[in-house]
Amino acid sequence: MTAALDAMDACDLRFGQVGIANVRIKRVDAAALCEELERRVRSAPQLFARAAVVLDLSHLLKLPDDGTVDALLEAVRSAGMLPVGLAYGTSETEALARRMGLPLIAKFRAAYEPAGGNAAAAAPAPVAAPAREVAEPARERTQGTLHHDGTVRSGQQVYARDRDLVVTGTVANGAEVIADGDIHVYGGLRGRAMAGAQGDTDARIFVHDFRAELVAIAGHYRVFEQIPKDLEGQSVRCWLEGEKLLLTRL
Repeated sequence: MTAALDAMDACDLRFGQVGIANVRIKRVDAAALCEELERRVRSAPQLFARAAVVLDLSHLLKLPDDGTVDALLEAVRSAGMLPVGLAYGTSETEALARRMGLPLIAKFRAAYEPAGGNAAAAAPAPVAAPAREVAEPARERTQGTLHHDGTVRSGQQVYARDRDLVVTGTVANGAEVIADGDIHVYGGLRGRAMAGAQGDTDARIFVHDFRAELVAIAGHYRVFEQIPKDLEGQSVRCWLEGEKLLLTRL
């Protein structure tokens, strides 16, 4: 009995919202994949370096063999990212994951990449069935607005599922605010803000004091190594026009 109690104290297992990027493979070329992901890491190391990623094979006409998938996983590692599993797909994908000792991940919050580019990999908004190219339809916002009072600290994440998010304090560097609807930050945004996380292209981001690391709407993002002078510290509105993420002073 004592041993059982000791074992129960050994850990605390919980499921939570985690940041995982989806590497969607468009063609089987490990060298090209590594080169493209290295470019992404160089362009935005704070977003992609050592990012946890899921390998999505659902857009290939034929599922690669185990050796080829292993080479793709090694390409991801060589680029500086950390593969943690395969995206949910067919029964063949499930069998492949079992053979390779990898988990299948069917729903996750992705880090963001633009859609429609020529990249070998993309990180779309969260999907329940990643066999689709287009973003999932926007969900109905049924729970009103989530209000967060005070600072969102570095390393902290606030997620408003199926609703808008209002933050009355500062979003610190290294912090994330995510909403399936709109995001309003009435303090300073120094971290990341991701609206329309389930694919709502009509979502908006409104910031009182703009100093963001990243903003994203429905999977389209902009990373800021340096804030443009006309936006730094200003009140800013972000929205999508087609596939282009636009920002303007309020």
